[in-house]
Amino acid sequence: MPQPRHPQKGPFVADLRPGDSVTGFYLVRHKRLEPFRDRTRGEFLTIGLSDRSGQILARVWEGAGELADLFVEGDVVKIAGDVEEYLGRAQIIVQKLRQAAENEFNLADFQPATEKSVEEMTGVIRAAVELIANPHLAALVRRFFEDENFVREFNDAPAARRIHHAYLGGLLEHTTEVLRLCDAVLALYPEIDADLLITGALLHDIGKIREYTWRTDLDYTDEGRLVGHLVVGAEMISQAIAALPEFPGELSLRVRHMLVSHHGRYEWGSPRRPATLEAMALHQVEELSVQVNRFRSLLTARREPGETWTAYDRWLGRQLYAGREEERDLLIEESSELE
Repeated sequence: MPQPRHPQKGPFVADLRPGDSVTGFYLVRHKRLEPFRDRTRGEFLTIGLSDRSGQILARVWEGAGELADLFVEGDVVKIAGDVEEYLGRAQIIVQKLRQAAENEFNLADFQPATEKSVEEMTGVIRAAVELIANPHLAALVRRFFEDENFVREFNDAPAARRIHHAYLGGLLEHTTEVLRLCDAVLALYPEIDADLLITGALLHDIGKIREYTWRTDLDYTDEGRLVGHLVVGAEMISQAIAALPEFPGELSLRVRHMLVSHHGRYEWGSPRRPATLEAMALHQVEELSVQVNRFRSLLTARREPGETWTAYDRWLGRQLYAGREEERDLLIEESSELE
């Protein structure tokens, strides 16, 4: 099990065994007050707790009603209790419980999260913002990336619910990949407007901070289901440009066009297909980041032992060849010898 992202996390669910005493932080999946068989005893509280390693039931026997009022489903709580076995499964008998403060936990301990350094990726974003020479585009991106609330949500958000970078920090990871791919494209094609392309790379998916919710599970918001991140992002850009009265009209059109066309095809949700050099380049590098992450995820999840192909992926419409275990092991051994 990977190390906790927050030093106060406590043991992961997967590590809990009957007989353990536990103090730690867990996400509340559900809670329910239930009557004792002897109804004169009142009610007890059943809580479904989880972290990124799994789920476990917890019970509160004493003061259940009062305690249930202190937190809601989706909260992170700190509990102290004892692990026991019931009907062949571990459960926690809770002695103490309180709602956790925001600074006491990291959501990455409770949800799938990027394995890359958030600090390093944030540095890539800051460096890209600093590189933009056009004063209008620089002012536009700074309205977002100098806003602490926006940056916090941007760094936490997934890039998708299932298809690619579908984990906390996925949006940040995807955006930094797109930025690095843009560097390669700009080195090959100097005729592309670098400031415009980098602006598009930084802003193309900002609507996803409002398209998704990720506190308990990765899911769509109502706005995400009804409107979608391309339209939401375009609205966010338009509002920001409206607050910059000197922003040139044609430049506004070019930026907004990149946003609404970056999926590349109507059937992929783009209201428009790319019609400028920068929009086409942004679509291509964005799609490369999406596809490589999708393939890598499927190949990592891999297959049943001994199988050389992944399971059929409905989104891709095919299986992927994962190779034979002995060939993969041989390649690893040979690369190690070369080192």
